[in-house]
Amino acid sequence: MTSSPTARRGRFARVSPWISTVVRVLLGGVLLAAGGLKVIDPQSSVLAVRAYQLVPDPIATLIGWGLPFAEIAIGLLLVVVALTRIAAIAAAVMMVVFIVSVSSAAARGLSIDCGCFGGGGQVAAGQTAYGAEIARDIGLLLMAVWLVWRPQSRYALEHDLERDDHSDSDTTDLQEDRT
Repeated sequence: MTSSPTARRGRFARVSPWISTVVRVLLGGVLLAAGGLKVIDPQSSVLAVRAYQLVPDPIATLIGWGLPFAEIAIGLLLVVVALTRIAAIAAAVMMVVFIVSVSSAAARGLSIDCGCFGGGGQVAAGQTAYGAEIARDIGLLLMAVWLVWRPQSRYALEHDLERDDHSDSDTTDLQEDRT
């Protein structure tokens, strides 16, 4: 026996916040780890950005110093559940930039370590892991897109605040679903 579309929507509505919770914690944790490992050695972060040869040195220096703090800020927003959709959009943009940057390095034949979790810079030919780095960043991008689509998650202060603000509309929505 197959379930009705309404029953499937109901199940999805019950499971979706749990999926968002797991995705939010994983994505936030990865960003916190990446930023935390870079912030302890900002010069390596600058060298990693310069190795991509995409921007002039002064801009690479700004990115190298700023990126760890941006990753930490976005990771914290996701983990503490504040501005989830905005943090997820920022994470998605960041992942697209990372994917394009690593793809560009691969296409131009550069031999660099991405510097994604600290370190970075030139490596010996054959020591790159571009495919794995791009696949990882695509996975993180998909997580961010999920959170843009479904930002409500369990154990979320912002979800409780939204519920208080829209409690009348929630009742109306439930009544409309029943008709």
